[in-house]
Amino acid sequence: EAEGERIILESGEAPPATQNFIIPKKEIHTVPDMGKWKRSQAYADYIGFILTLNEGVKGKKLTFEYKVSEAIEKLVALLNTLDRWIDETPPVDQPSRFGNKAYRTWYAKLDEEAENLVATVVPTHLAAAVPEVAVYLKESVGNSTRIDYGTGHEAAFAAFLCCLCKIGVLRVDDQIAIVFKVFNRYLEVMRKLQKTYRMEPAGSQGVWGLDDFQFLPFIWGSSQLIDHPYLEPRHFVDEKAVNENHKDYMFLECILFITEMKTGPFAEHSNQLWNISAVPSWSKVNQGLIRMYKAECLEKFPVIQHFKFGSLLPIHPVTSG
Repeated sequence: EAEGERIILESGEAPPATQNFIIPKKEIHTVPDMGKWKRSQAYADYIGFILTLNEGVKGKKLTFEYKVSEAIEKLVALLNTLDRWIDETPPVDQPSRFGNKAYRTWYAKLDEEAENLVATVVPTHLAAAVPEVAVYLKESVGNSTRIDYGTGHEAAFAAFLCCLCKIGVLRVDDQIAIVFKVFNRYLEVMRKLQKTYRMEPAGSQGVWGLDDFQFLPFIWGSSQLIDHPYLEPRHFVDEKAVNENHKDYMFLECILFITEMKTGPFAEHSNQLWNISAVPSWSKVNQGLIRMYKAECLEKFPVIQHFKFGSLLPIHPVTSG
């Protein structure tokens, strides 16, 4: 975990103006390339970032008072723009129930505007970083060919935030706001996309996966609940407990969304989560989910083959220091 601390703290310093930013590209083309990914600086920095945020939100409610910097406000405004574009792009009439083609129209607008949007968040002296960072934003909202969304897209959004930390736009004292304000707003917009355009789950494991679309809010959301005075893992399958507490806890918000979207007994449509509700403590849930995230998302070729590497999240092996 100390690894993770190091990353964000260092990024308080703006990088030298001489840094050569590059357009990120795919590097993991075959299953044997997966070793390169696991040894890469990108992997170390990505997982370090996830774990730093995991520590930062431990035991805190969404309604906790935290600092909101200008960069955070601007990121929320960016997400509000994406939300507004959904309203301006209603689903079209089409024979197939899933994968509404209006999503492609919405996506084309993001594709066109991504750099301008990112430029509103990044100060002028770092303008050279915009094309590199904007790639991760474009990758974070689903695939416009398949009209699907999954944990690889979610990872691209976390990578986008990690890059903003690395160039010093987000700082160590933004940690809580990164999860509670920015990532939470991102989740709301993604849920709206998934609902409005009936997006397909990307590479979903069906009933055996944790969730059709997300993973990170379960990790950070379980950390929020560590040492809670009375809510235990068994409570998240209890409708009353969820209804009374979901506004404070990301994990319960996720559960609420699942129950809105799915019919039938919880144990059948969300078997993995049902199993997790039997784990005795939130810290055990949190540790288990981190292990599961590595195994089910970060070490799966179908997910990582789409990940892009640049100067901020480089493919080269980890350099100690």
